Amino acid sequence: QVQPVESGGGLVQPGGSLSLSCVDPGRTFSNCIMAWFRQAPGKEREFVAGINRRGDIKNYADSVKGRFSISRDSAKNTWSLQMNTPKPEDAGIYYCATSVASFGGRRVTDYAYWGQGTQVTVSA
Repeated sequence: QVQPVESGGGLVQPGGSLSLSCVDPGRTFSNCIMAWFRQAPGKEREFVAGINRRGDIKNYADSVKGRFSISRDSAKNTWSLQMNTPKPEDAGIYYCATSVASFGGRRVTDYAYWGQGTQVTVSA
C-alpha cells in the first residue's frame, strides 16, 4: 500500500520557523482530506491541524492556533504545515494523514493513510 510521505523535519530553535510538507502518491490529491498529527515520546498521537478537500476549511489544535498554518497546493499536489514560533512542547514526530472521506475530524481513526513521520526537535 502506498503511503503518504512527509518531509521538512529537523531542528528548529524556539521562536524560529519550520515548514513540513506531505505528498500522497497513492491517492488523487483533490479527493483527499488531510491532517497533521504529532506524537511525543511517551504520549499519545495528537491532532495538530486539518484541512478539507478545497482548502477552505482548516482546523487547529488549541495549542498551535495562531502559530501554525496548514495549507494545500493543488499545482504541486502538496500539503504543508508552517510552524512559526515553535515551543519545546511542539517537538515530536509529525505525521501526515489522509483520507478520501468527505469529512475529517480530529481522531486518529478518521484517517486511513499515514506517513512514516518526520522528526521535529525544538531546542536552542
